Amino acid sequence: MVFLDVPMNIHLVHPLDSTTQEISFKALPPLSLYIHIPWCVRKCPYCDFNSHEAREALPEQEYVAALVRDLELALPQIWGRKVYTIFIGGGTPSLFSAQAMEQILSAVRMLLPLDHGAEITLEANPGTVEADKFAGFRDAGVNRLSLGIQSFNDTHLKALGRIHDASQARGAVEIAQQHFASINLDLMYGLPQQTQAEAAQDVQAALEFAPQHLSCYNLTLEPNTLFHRYPPALPDDDLCSVMQQDIEQILSTHGYQHYETSAFAQPKKQARHNLNYWQFGDYLGIGAGAHSKLSFPDKVLRQVRYKQPQAYLQQVKQGVPVQTEHAVKREELPFEFMMNALRLNQGFADVLFAERTSLSLLLIRRELEQAEQRGLIERGLQRIAPTELGRHFLNDLLQIFLRK
Repeated sequence: MVFLDVPMNIHLVHPLDSTTQEISFKALPPLSLYIHIPWCVRKCPYCDFNSHEAREALPEQEYVAALVRDLELALPQIWGRKVYTIFIGGGTPSLFSAQAMEQILSAVRMLLPLDHGAEITLEANPGTVEADKFAGFRDAGVNRLSLGIQSFNDTHLKALGRIHDASQARGAVEIAQQHFASINLDLMYGLPQQTQAEAAQDVQAALEFAPQHLSCYNLTLEPNTLFHRYPPALPDDDLCSVMQQDIEQILSTHGYQHYETSAFAQPKKQARHNLNYWQFGDYLGIGAGAHSKLSFPDKVLRQVRYKQPQAYLQQVKQGVPVQTEHAVKREELPFEFMMNALRLNQGFADVLFAERTSLSLLLIRRELEQAEQRGLIERGLQRIAPTELGRHFLNDLLQIFLRK
């Protein structure tokens, strides 16, 4: 199954079929904070994230100071807005010390009104797990851990270039469960030479720990990765589709709700931070290469910070960490909203479209009618959701909203 990969700054030249309805928000969306830590022990051959091998001692204190300064510089754009979730991603954030996490989160609490029940997630890889460090992360305020397991099969882990083996993966989950009540495990399927049975075995192995959340991704060959330059032999699309169906069936049998394309959760354990993305909420991203989407009464702004760690550190010192910034055009908002919201199996409430874009749903009535006629969405009382066909052919569904 191939999903549409569309740059967020795509220009939709076809005007909306309405009189001039301008962007004008009655209330701003919920706000999340993303904090990027770009280093890892080794760059995986499939990874297209902004991550860099730690070839020497990490500039931990310099980078923490830069993050705090970055946040201070961003305050005028989010002044007075409460933050409901925090996600610390990378890279491998768990390479940083617990003391560094304490400094970062203390600064966030000092500078921002943080919701009392805020979800605070930290990404970690099994090869960097230490019990004392995990206890320190918890004490710093992290209340949800996301572990990049990818597989419990040593052959597949080696093929993926991971620094841990299956035994370390299991040990990392056990340590994490001693310190965190909410855990996500990342798994991948469609791996080099992987069989249908092996993909199912990985999911069964994860279920031995009964994690609150599972993310199951189909391995894809992304541009600018080693796997893209030197493609391994991967299962074909039909076999990957069967693997996906098996995974969905196994997890459903064990009580997990398949609520987003690649996400499964025990009841009431959905990833709140990611839900805010998919519901077209706002997020401030700080750190090297971090992206932001921020709404104002009359516009939606997208920003990208300097990507290379050293360039980012230097630009923060100069007071200009943002490399590019643009206002999202009014005619782009419907597609951007759908590109996120239609990843949710339950879709979205009608009113959410207007709340998050400030536009009327009538502006895309022709597209909605076409999608419904093709059996890709269903429209019920006050809700629009992808059908099973629409979920399996999300690329085709999204193309309908991509005005040319």
